[in-house]
Parts: sequence; structure tokens; C-alpha cells
Amino acid sequence: MKNSYILCFITGVICFFSCTGNKSNATVSSSGEASGLVNVPDFNADSAYQFIQAQVDFGPRVPNTAGHVACGEYLAEKLASFGAAVTDQYADLIAYDGTILKARNIIGSYKPETRKRILLFAHWDTRPWADNDPHKKNHHTPILGVNDGASGVGVLLEITRHIGEQAPELGIDIIFFDAEDYGTPQFHTGRYTEDTWALGSQYWSRNPHVHGYTARFGILLDMVGGKNAAFYKELYSLQYAPSVVEKVWNTADRLGYGALFVNAKGGMITDDHYYVNKYIKIPSIDIIPHDHNKGFGSFWHTVDDNMEVIDRSVLKAVGQTVLEVIYREE
Repeated sequence: MKNSYILCFITGVICFFSCTGNKSNATVSSSGEASGLVNVPDFNADSAYQFIQAQVDFGPRVPNTAGHVACGEYLAEKLASFGAAVTDQYADLIAYDGTILKARNIIGSYKPETRKRILLFAHWDTRPWADNDPHKKNHHTPILGVNDGASGVGVLLEITRHIGEQAPELGIDIIFFDAEDYGTPQFHTGRYTEDTWALGSQYWSRNPHVHGYTARFGILLDMVGGKNAAFYKELYSLQYAPSVVEKVWNTADRLGYGALFVNAKGGMITDDHYYVNKYIKIPSIDIIPHDHNKGFGSFWHTVDDNMEVIDRSVLKAVGQTVLEVIYREE
């Protein structure tokens, strides 16, 4: 939302916020012109944390389980309560071992009539196995998926709460993709292929909820709340959407989050954004903590991916950065 003021008042406001360093409230628009201000909401990390906890309270959200069904209902209801037009996309998806997964992509749309759109997405399912756990006895135990799954959804729910109160200029679509984390486990002795991952986004990218759907760009949030996170520039993101990477990382740096959004290349991750880029060709990036030395972190795909790993300051950095990006887009 923009408000017009006389030039001298604008100049005073700009100087005030430049001196105080508060860039989460009224700031100059992305065009750099003094004709208006962009009011960017203040991301509430405590609220995002509670959205994460609410998902975890359902237990593991593995497709074909009661916890999965219940959590799906909760997510759809939350989107609706924040004013989104909700679309449920149900599909029977085939897992690596032939299991039929009763999957549900949950889509929340704001200003659906607007052609200028931004896509934000995360996966809401959890891994059926702790196959990266250091203890072999845990390898067949479903994980809670607090960071890997719930954190991205929690951040997006907090973002949608703000959008429902004050919509940005562009239309926004939020998608919670299902069946992302049912990829071939490490203990499997048969054939392995990358396409056993991200089944929900593969399905949607071939069968979007709106015929001819497109968006200016997309941002994937995956594992965005863990302690000691470092978000490097993922290589598929740089391949398909380099300008979006720079937009997001420069925004984070301007807000003071440069230590988390590292100005260096990370790994090449087959994640939901890859299929959004490949099949529906929306330039999309992945905000994900991965580097060549530490991988995805010590608690990735282990029974230790619980609420204790969540750092509110990381949630704040990611959430505020995304809010700044979408509210400044014209």
C-alpha cells in the first residue's frame, strides 16, 4: 500500500529511517522514487514458531497417515482464516517402491484475478524414515520434521497472516506441496533416481491449479529455522533464476542478515523449485541451508529434527527478507 506525501516530508522520513536503521516499516519504494512509501509488515518470529509447533503437535505428517490428514485440514483452514482463496489439489502419487501416496497440495491465493503474481512455496509432509540418523536402530522411524518441513510452512503462514491484513501490490500464491520427502531412503538396495523426491511439486508443475498459470518468480522455503543456518546461493536457483537470487540476497544484506544469506555458491539441490523451473518454467529459487562441507546439518533426516533445533532469529531473517521482497515488487 502506498501513500503520497509532499517531497520535503518524504525526504525527512527517508533520513529518519536511514539513521535509525529500521527497514521493516515505512521505507522508500523499490523504484527509488520519492513519490510514495512501501509499508512492509514486521515479521513476528514468535508467531511463526507457534505455527511450527501446531504442525508438530500432529506428529509426523507422512502421507497415508492420520496425522497427515489432520494437519492438511489445519493448514487449509489457516489459509482460509487469513483470507486466502483455498484450492485443494488431491492426487495419487507413486512412491519409489510403488506405494500409492494419497497426496494433497494446498494452495492459498490472494488477488486471484491479478495477472502479476508471485509464488511462495514449501513442503508440508515429513520423512517416513530417519535414514540419516547416526543410530541404525532409528533408520525406519518417521521424523517429526520440525525444520525439514514445518519451518518453511510456519514462515509462510506468518507471511499469509500479514497478507490477509494488508495485501501487497501483486497477487500472491502460497503452495504447500505434499510428498516432497518420500524419496528413496539410504537403506534401499534397489535403483535410485532423483525423481522419487518432490512428487507433489512435480504433479502441480504439470497440472497447475489454474490453466495457464504463471508467476513473475517463485521462492521456495526449505529448512529455514534451524540453528546455525547458512543460506548459500543454490546452483539450480542461479541457473534458472539468477536475478531472483540477487534480489533476495541483496535484500537480506540490506536488512542486516548478510551473515545468514552468504554471498557464495552452495550445492545443487533437487528440490521443489527444480520441477517448478523445469516443467512450468517459473523462475524459482530455493532458500535452503546447505554447503559443500556440512551438507544440510547434523539433524537433517534424524530423530533430532525437533523443536529444540529451531532458532527464532533465523525465522525472523528469512521471513522479513521475503516480506520485503514481495511488498517491494511493483
